[in-house]
Amino acid sequence: MPKLYRSTEHTRAYRHRLRAAGSEEVLLQLPRTTVAMLDAIKERHGLRNRSQALLQLIEQKGATAQQD
Repeated sequence: MPKLYRSTEHTRAYRHRLRAAGSEEVLLQLPRTTVAMLDAIKERHGLRNRSQALLQLIEQKGATAQQD
C-alpha cells in the first residue's frame, strides 16, 4: 500500500472518530499575537492545547452575551 494512501486513510479515520465524539477539526489562520494570547491562556489555566483555550474564550463570550 503506498504511503500516501495510508496517510489519507489514517486522516479519514481520525476525522471520523472526531465526528463520532461530537467534534470537528477546523484549520484557522490567526495573527501571531492572537496565537500568543491563546498560548498564554493555555498556560495560565493549565489547558492541554490551544483548542481548549479558544473554546474557553468562546464559552465565556457566550455566557456574557446571554447576560446582556
